[in-house]
Amino acid sequence: MLDDIDILLVEDNLNDAEFTVRSLSSKHAVHLVHDGAEAVDFLFGTGEQTERDVRVQPKLILLDLKLPKVNGLEVLRRLKTDPRTALVPVVIFTSSNQLRDIEEGYSLGANSYVVKPVDFEHFTAVVRMIGTYWLELNVIAANPMVSNLFGGTA
Repeated sequence: MLDDIDILLVEDNLNDAEFTVRSLSSKHAVHLVHDGAEAVDFLFGTGEQTERDVRVQPKLILLDLKLPKVNGLEVLRRLKTDPRTALVPVVIFTSSNQLRDIEEGYSLGANSYVVKPVDFEHFTAVVRMIGTYWLELNVIAANPMVSNLFGGTA
C-alpha cells in the first residue's frame, strides 16, 4: 500500500536503486520513483498520483540530484517550500561531491548530504546506517511520539 511507506527513494540509476531497496526493504517499506517529476507527482498527488492521499507522507526521502525531467535540487526546493512536505527529512544521496551541490542542497533545506560510496559493501552499509539513524534513532516533528516523550499532547 502506497500510504504505508517509510522511505521514498528518488533514484534513476537502476543498480543504485536495486542496492538501496535491497539494503532497506527487510526493515522498512520503500517506494521507488525514477525521476524528479515522478517524485513531485507522488508527494503532491499530481499526474498519475491524483488518487494518493497526500496527507500521508513518507518518513524519509532519499533523493538523488542528477535526475531526469526535474533535477533533485528542484524537487528539494518544492518539498521544503510546501507546508505539507516541509518537515519530511530529506537525505541527498548522490554521487556528486561538488561543493556547489552540497551548499545548495543545505541552503534549500536538506537534512543530510551523503556521497554514494563506490564499493558495494560500503554502499550497503551506508544505506543501512541512513535507515537506522533516520527511521529508528531520530525523533521527527511529525511523529506523535514526540509529544509523548516530553509529556505534551499531539
